[in-house]
Amino acid sequence: GSTKDDINILNTALGLEYQAIAAYQVGAESGLLQKPVLDTAVKFQTHHKAHAQVLASTVEKLGGTPVKARSNSEYSFPTAQLKTQADVLRFAAGLEKGATAAYLGVLPSFHNRDLSKAAGSILGDEAMHWAILLSALGEDPVPGAFVG
Repeated sequence: GSTKDDINILNTALGLEYQAIAAYQVGAESGLLQKPVLDTAVKFQTHHKAHAQVLASTVEKLGGTPVKARSNSEYSFPTAQLKTQADVLRFAAGLEKGATAAYLGVLPSFHNRDLSKAAGSILGDEAMHWAILLSALGEDPVPGAFVG
């Protein structure tokens, strides 16, 4: 591992955070979310914005150039399939599950071990989002003893 490898991992994570921000925007603007659920979605979007800020500034501190966010239209979100609040929640839960797995997958790959701690902290937040979304769907919020 090297600093260049760490920058690449961080930029991949940054791209995923931008995708999550855009996805929560789609959900918020869908008109399908009831007030308490909408408030939670906006809160989670705020978390993803905070993750993105930290990741981008860390890439810069390491001497890299952070990736830029795409426009929302560049993501291939299944907007035509989002017809109910449950559809939006299921879509968001899938993204959070994917983010949890992605952070888990990169933890051992960092050259700089401090970055593993930071990514682990973000992983914990993604897992909480996933659990809360599953609970909102009436599903088991903790379906297993392990994530992965």
